[in-house]
Amino acid sequence: MVPRSVPVAAGQPLMPDHAGPTTASTRTKRRRGRARRVGTGPAVAGLAMLTVATLGAVPASAQPASGVVAHCPGFTGALVTPAAGIAVAGAETQKAACLPSLTTGGAQGTVVTGHTDPSDWAGLAASGTKSPTGVPGIQVDGYFPDSDRVQHNTENGWSHDAQFVMRFPEHWNGKLVVTGAPGVRKQYAADQVIADDVLGRGYAYAATDKGNSGTDFFQDGVSPGDAVAEWNARVTQVTIAAKDVVRQVYGRSPRRTYMTGISNGGYLTRWQLENRPDLYDGGVDWEGTLFLPQGPNLFTYLPTALKDYPTYAAGGPGAQAAHDAMIAAGFAPGSEFLWADHYAEYWDLTQRTYRAEFDPGYEPPGAPQDGFPFCQPGTIPPTVGRCDADYDYADAITQRPEVADAVAKVSLTGKIGKPMLTLHGDLDALLPIRTDSDVYNQMVEYAGSAPLHRYYVIGAGNHVDGRYDAHPDRLRPILPCYRDALTALEGWVEHRTTPPPSGFVPKPGSGDVVNTCTLPGQ
Repeated sequence: MVPRSVPVAAGQPLMPDHAGPTTASTRTKRRRGRARRVGTGPAVAGLAMLTVATLGAVPASAQPASGVVAHCPGFTGALVTPAAGIAVAGAETQKAACLPSLTTGGAQGTVVTGHTDPSDWAGLAASGTKSPTGVPGIQVDGYFPDSDRVQHNTENGWSHDAQFVMRFPEHWNGKLVVTGAPGVRKQYAADQVIADDVLGRGYAYAATDKGNSGTDFFQDGVSPGDAVAEWNARVTQVTIAAKDVVRQVYGRSPRRTYMTGISNGGYLTRWQLENRPDLYDGGVDWEGTLFLPQGPNLFTYLPTALKDYPTYAAGGPGAQAAHDAMIAAGFAPGSEFLWADHYAEYWDLTQRTYRAEFDPGYEPPGAPQDGFPFCQPGTIPPTVGRCDADYDYADAITQRPEVADAVAKVSLTGKIGKPMLTLHGDLDALLPIRTDSDVYNQMVEYAGSAPLHRYYVIGAGNHVDGRYDAHPDRLRPILPCYRDALTALEGWVEHRTTPPPSGFVPKPGSGDVVNTCTLPGQ
């Protein structure tokens, strides 16, 4: 089991883009996946060179304590050399660039300079989303030690997991925002929906790939649940390291640190505020995933979708019963127009890969651990494999108690220790609100943490804002409400301003729905 907190060893100076370690790492193999060691480890493959011009170093002594970064010469993509004295605590490799803008957009944004990966955040934001541009500062990329023999993350020309990105704007507001990647994406996944806005506000920013990524993430770890448990350890690790780099860059510690994230990043926000509230001043949870050993969880409703959606889509005498079964499982009435896309893109893949993470024993020996795509009941012999459409979570935890133990390893309690605002769309067709945030909100109340929590149900909100482009008449983006929630959190924590009360946020009948939102009571 991956520890909840990760030891942070002494760092090493930042390396220029062309430098890097060259020795190979090793690890232990098992049927389920690959053993992983977090926190320390041998160096791995060399680094790829980025096309940036090397200019003068920014000495550590030049960094003022006023919260303004010493101006990087020219802001034309210069490297911060080891002479800058910046070291990411515990990192195995790190490099830095002095950039004309740390945000994705604009003529000099990170898309143009090559310091982000648009494919990592594709589909998360609606077209027409307005975000700040022209935010100069320092970007630090790197990775922490990781003993996985086969690495999933190839960003920056590296083949290494546990990658991170940290950004430090020239004009700093004294605060830090931390996030973990949504889904099974990587460290740049939140660049458009979170980083752009917070960097424009003056925050320093840090993000992690969570230690594993991609659709075979479940192969990590020694035992079921380890790959997801590592997500939490990696967020803790990058938070501690980022706070230390803030002190190096600006000459003082952040006065506020906020945790936030979308989807799995929302789960990480919940977990951190429950288990490591000492590291943060508050957080915004955007539709976090819910893992509960007795349910609800992904496995209490996704198999129903896999089994009954094809019957519903085909029409005929069984269609109404199939539809009713899906509604009973938790899917929202009115979300039916999203079901075809979600069946094709999300439900099957999510069920199989996460079931492989928590219950690899479901498939017989010799069968693929993550099962058979779009397998329907009765289509393969039981000696060959089993369909995830047949998966029964209640039966699984009865027959194999270790399954519930694996989920319990990453479960939530609702006992948050710092203020948190939760947002969830009522038409979310991947994490239906009735099986997720409605339940988590009740958990917060039962845990006695309700005074620290606000819960906003976003009318016509789906799991990803990119779906709005195809259905502007039926959906609304959640991002503008998320940005308002962050502003409300700032006021709550920093000025003791009571945040808007929990409630429903209807889709407005007119106006710029992509960029504006009104939270309850505003």
